[in-house]
Amino acid sequence: MSAPAPPPIIIIKKKGGHGGHHGGAWKVAYADFVTAMMALFIVLWLLNSSVEVQKAVAGYFRDPRGSSKKMGTAMGGNGDSITIDRKNLSQLKDKLQQAIKQNPKFDKIKNNVEMTVTGEGLRIELLENAGGTFFDSGQAKPTETAIKLLDELAQELGRMPNSVLIEGHTDSKPYSGNGEYSNWELSADRANAARKVMQEDGLRPDQVAQIRGYADQQLRLPAKPEDPSNRRISIIVRYTDGDLPVSKEDKEKDAKEDKSEKGPAKAETGGDKAGADKPAASAKPAAASAAPAKPAGH
Repeated sequence: MSAPAPPPIIIIKKKGGHGGHHGGAWKVAYADFVTAMMALFIVLWLLNSSVEVQKAVAGYFRDPRGSSKKMGTAMGGNGDSITIDRKNLSQLKDKLQQAIKQNPKFDKIKNNVEMTVTGEGLRIELLENAGGTFFDSGQAKPTETAIKLLDELAQELGRMPNSVLIEGHTDSKPYSGNGEYSNWELSADRANAARKVMQEDGLRPDQVAQIRGYADQQLRLPAKPEDPSNRRISIIVRYTDGDLPVSKEDKEKDAKEDKSEKGPAKAETGGDKAGADKPAASAKPAAASAAPAKPAGH
């Protein structure tokens, strides 16, 4: 009986496909191309944008996290900074009004915030009402409403190079308590409390030039000394030094100083003339003494 034939040897050759051999390198190259095109379009868009938009974009890349709103920074977070003088004062006023309108309680406090132009700059006044909008009666701790509003103002004013003054005012009601604490201390403490809040939320440490406590010496309504609106915090954004207005008192003072400086010079000139005229003056009495001799000659 013959041996069985060996099984045939079957060789299978697999051909590799084109799907997984490139490793996705083309995707990296395509991503680089798309990124470069996006950067090109951004540059072209910025070249045709307004100056305000360019500053805003530049401010974002300088400070993407908005750290310029924190105390101690001098970075222009959104690139939107103006220097206050009499020419652009209305611009600042509109800007602050828009910021205040973002306050959730704007409808309740809109009649308690006033902005006026004074000789020192833009005066922002936070006026109290009978219920105590910004400070409870007799207290120096600001309310949540005051903290929120001061925060919004600080964020706008902190972007500006202008210095700030903060004043505290009270009404004429005497402070109830021992005699060691009065409206003087209360008005100064309220102004200082406002300073602390604003410096924590946007004002630079060197931006506050003065803290003033006036007690009831500068009433808003002198005819109603106990009116709640006399209790207020005033924030003055001062003009830049080169644009400070000259008050009438300063003009009169300068005029007096000019006169006092010119006075001695005139006196010396007058003395010289008097010295030069002395011989002529001494000759006149001689002529006068000779005149009475005429009647004697008659």
